[in-house]
Amino acid sequence: MEIHNSLKTVLKRLRLSGILHTLPDRLAYAGKAKLTPQDLLELILQDEIDRREHKSLHLRIDKAGFEEEHTFENFDWNAPITFDRDRVKDLFGLGFIDRHEDVLFMGPVGVGKTFLADALGHAVCRAGKQVLRLRADALLKDFLQSRADNSTSKTLRKYLVPHLLIIDDFGLRRLDARQSSDIYEVIIERHKRGSTIFTSNRAVEEWIPLFDDPMLAQSALDRLAHNAHQVVIEGESYRERLAPGAAARPKRKGSSAEFVGRCSLISSISQVLGS
Repeated sequence: MEIHNSLKTVLKRLRLSGILHTLPDRLAYAGKAKLTPQDLLELILQDEIDRREHKSLHLRIDKAGFEEEHTFENFDWNAPITFDRDRVKDLFGLGFIDRHEDVLFMGPVGVGKTFLADALGHAVCRAGKQVLRLRADALLKDFLQSRADNSTSKTLRKYLVPHLLIIDDFGLRRLDARQSSDIYEVIIERHKRGSTIFTSNRAVEEWIPLFDDPMLAQSALDRLAHNAHQVVIEGESYRERLAPGAAARPKRKGSSAEFVGRCSLISSISQVLGS
């Protein structure tokens, strides 16, 4: 069915030109289904709502900075890794976002920490909320560059705005004085005002020595850990299972055992910080 130019003009002026993509099909369907004018109007407007929500979701995902599209639906829940599956599945209910709680994914290289963190971020995007995801070294580099043009306050605000901030690969190397201060500021300022997810190859008790100032470390980590869901993942490399030809490769041994040796499950982070 041909759409009159006058109608196209009106829809464009109302910023409803997206309706034009489905309008001919909807008009044809209305005739066959004998829809009332009100039912047809509701159907057309719902198409526009769906289109805008779809566009908005893709914008949120693009702005989040995900390197790959990891979702709850395509995570292999039967992978030979050990973690509290019920607790993690509960996190996908996103109550932790409403309560401004944090999440710490810890474990050896390749067991799926980043995948689960990104999948949670994707779910938060689908819930209509803002997410920012980046590696810890990129965050620290951003703060370093901000000092060159005196935009440190602006940079900090950027990391305070999102409902969820995902900091991947924290603790790969020791922090100098400025880096310690920057991480401290992000943790302290986001505490109870937004949720933060950290992934790390290190157990929490190994985080304090990473900071240049132990007092900053204790202050920041006390707030973070008392407000965080701590998930320790053990087992074979999840990442290797996803790679081409993974089935033909010999399995690596030892990385999970090494991590568990360093990280006896923490019964209370306050005991760790107080030791």
